[in-house]
Order: sequence, then C-alpha cells, then structure tokens
Amino acid sequence: MQFLSSMKTMIALLAISLASSPVGAVPAQQSTNDVFVPPVLTPTAGTIWKVGTQQTVTWDVSNPPVHITNAIGEILMSKGGVTIPNLTIASNFSILLGTINVQVPNLAAGNDYRVILFGDSGNTSPAFSIIQ
Repeated sequence: MQFLSSMKTMIALLAISLASSPVGAVPAQQSTNDVFVPPVLTPTAGTIWKVGTQQTVTWDVSNPPVHITNAIGEILMSKGGVTIPNLTIASNFSILLGTINVQVPNLAAGNDYRVILFGDSGNTSPAFSIIQ
C-alpha cells in the first residue's frame, strides 16, 4: 500500500511539473548545424611520403554547408585500417582551409597508410606509402 501511495505522489508531481512548464520556450529562430563531409583529395593512391619531409594534405571545400557542426580540423593517421594511437599530424585549423602542410612522422615503411581528416566526421584518404 505504501508503494502505491508513493507512486501516486510521484505521478502527481510529474503532472504538476509538466503542466507548469512554460509554453513557447522555443527560440524565435533556431539555427541548425550540418555535418560537413569533405572528401580527402591528397594524398592519393600511389603517393609516396618520405619520413621527415613536409607534405600537403588537401580536401574538397567547394560545397560547405552554411552552419558547420565542428569547423576545427584535426588529421590523424591509420595503418592497415587501424588508427595509429597518440599520433595527430595536424590540429586546430579551419576545416574550410582545404589544405594543410604536415611533417611526415617517423613511421615504419609501408604501403597501407591513410590520413583521416576530422572536423564533423572522419574522412579517409586512399592508401598510400611511407618510406624511410
């Protein structure tokens, strides 16, 4: 019985709080943010980066939405489809730049590297090679 009494009290309090909530609390103009998914243009398949050199990562910014959810970019790398932990090769840049120079980190030679461009989402380049 005490349980039913407590349950009735909770339902009554919920009903009162819903009834007293302000109507029309929606802002007059609501802005919506869009996810921006710019494809990575370079590096391309067949590209070779040498460790220690400066290279350029580019992406297509020709059709950005008006309101971007996250306009701050970051570039990570993956090898064999796995993101390399603790390796950010560029960060804190405008995703609308479309290009950024990066220093090729000291990684083992391989032909299955990719850059991952983050802003709103993670867009990945085709696989490319890194040599020593």
